[in-house]
Amino acid sequence: MENIIKKAFVVIGKEGSTLDGEGFIQKLWDDANGHFDEVAHLAKRNETGNLVGIWGAMSDLSHSFQPWEDDFSKGLYLAGVECVDNAEAPDGWTKWMIPGYEYLVVENHDGAFGATIRQMQEEGIALVGAVHDYTDPATGTGYLYFPIRKVK
Repeated sequence: MENIIKKAFVVIGKEGSTLDGEGFIQKLWDDANGHFDEVAHLAKRNETGNLVGIWGAMSDLSHSFQPWEDDFSKGLYLAGVECVDNAEAPDGWTKWMIPGYEYLVVENHDGAFGATIRQMQEEGIALVGAVHDYTDPATGTGYLYFPIRKVK
């Protein structure tokens, strides 16, 4: 587990809701990956030209980036790519400006979410926003980003 401060950033992707039913997240990823060429030119890239990040960004149903509701069972999901700040979402895509936070970051594996929430509770660390999935394009490794403090 490590602490990372990440200022506000833009994700453009395909948005869905737990209200869309079973398997909605995989459907969003299939749609986003199948049409990635429509947003590839907007994606933020590092100095070697590689993508900075693939995000499964989350928010409560009100789009206020609070944690998913009803014991993390209801919320919004955006399957997308980190983009340049001034990017505009093409038709059929959605742009989210994720607020800046200090995050606890853990590698994503079975049970990682629950174990991290339990550890945070034991240590008196509050979750102050929705948890995000992040995939490092360079390695394919997935991480969970747990916001613990808002930053400017």
